[in-house]
Amino acid sequence: MAEDSSKCLKEFWAEIPRVDEDFLGSIRDWKNVQIAVDDETIWLKGFTDEQAVASEIQQLPDFILYELRDGLLFRKDALVPSKKMRTALLWIPIDKALQLRLPPSNQNYFGIQEQIQIKLKESDEEQTVIALLSNIADIKETIVTLPKFKLEKIQWTLLGDKALFIGVPLLSFPGKAYWTKDKHLLPAGLDFEFKNVSMLLQQKYNKELEGWLLWDEDGNSILIKDSDFRPLSISSFRLTEKSREWN
Repeated sequence: MAEDSSKCLKEFWAEIPRVDEDFLGSIRDWKNVQIAVDDETIWLKGFTDEQAVASEIQQLPDFILYELRDGLLFRKDALVPSKKMRTALLWIPIDKALQLRLPPSNQNYFGIQEQIQIKLKESDEEQTVIALLSNIADIKETIVTLPKFKLEKIQWTLLGDKALFIGVPLLSFPGKAYWTKDKHLLPAGLDFEFKNVSMLLQQKYNKELEGWLLWDEDGNSILIKDSDFRPLSISSFRLTEKSREWN
């Protein structure tokens, strides 16, 4: 008689100190994982074989992974158990149990030091860029030579000594390109480290969706209101440039 294959499946448990709860944000999207709290310890279970060796959990501080066998918890490759399986725990899916808590913040310009660091990482997904941030000094001689039809679909605003252009097709100026996600403008090729953070950030810093959150590579942002943008034309650029020089 063939052995029941379901009995051969490995069941993984893990524990991590409650003080390190915030680090679990890196696996919050693993909806198959269950989480429970016991005194000063957070327990997790339900990992797949792939998740059990994934880099996301290997980087968690003080994270201990176990294999459950006959009610006993064994560390990886251990021949003797470390402890008994905990009972009477209230298990909840990790994506529902963990809530990303953002502290009060004053995100008005690049460079503000935050209590929590929003991180961007390289993205494997193809992105369509819709915005360009250019130094005024690099483009002021070129922009006045462009034909009207290349400008008419573009909105722009001034950010210090830089100009931010939104619209497609993008102008062929030197500068930094951005793509959009939930009214965020993210540097081309980058995305938020945690996929679920996008709308949470909008709810906190752009609740009325009155503009765009423009991000730099270090995880700092600036809110630019829609009302700050104007249609791009040679005359509007010249007038704004003169006003900037006078100031």
